[in-house]
Amino acid sequence: MQEVFKSVEKKMNKSLDNQLSEYASIRAGRANAGVLDKITVDYYGAETPINQVAAVSVVEARTLLIQPWDVSVLRGIEKAILNSDIGINPQNDGKTIRLIFPPLTEERRREITKKIAKICEDTKVAIRSIRRDGIEKLKAMKKSSEITEDDLKDGEKHIQDLTDKYCKKADKNSEEKTKEIMEI
Repeated sequence: MQEVFKSVEKKMNKSLDNQLSEYASIRAGRANAGVLDKITVDYYGAETPINQVAAVSVVEARTLLIQPWDVSVLRGIEKAILNSDIGINPQNDGKTIRLIFPPLTEERRREITKKIAKICEDTKVAIRSIRRDGIEKLKAMKKSSEITEDDLKDGEKHIQDLTDKYCKKADKNSEEKTKEIMEI
């Protein structure tokens, strides 16, 4: 039964990690290299993340500088950024690319907070799905007489407690990101 609990908790942790990585990729008015994490560029026939073909640095509060190690990939990086959904036009000077993040408007902040809420809800749905799978495993163990009825009830309660704990963490992550967006 402990292995079921460990598996459930590990999967719930992964859901929270995924939530945080989604939040990191949200463009928030400040320069943040995380917005490039999901963008890949064709580098000699292989789709490669930008941070593996270039140095990405924050040079000012709202400016990101991308310096490719191989200048031949500069056009590919520019094209990948233009085709992505980050909504920033890259400025190419022949050696580097600058991304200048515009300040957030009130309307854009509201859009971002809606996106944050949706990511949070998706995370909680994933956590509840993990709970359901964990409880199904416990019921299968009960059916095959590996555990007793009391063990099943205790296991269900433990998994529900884990679910509540991780849903609260997801809400807290969402609250923090929303607060960050509204304060910028």
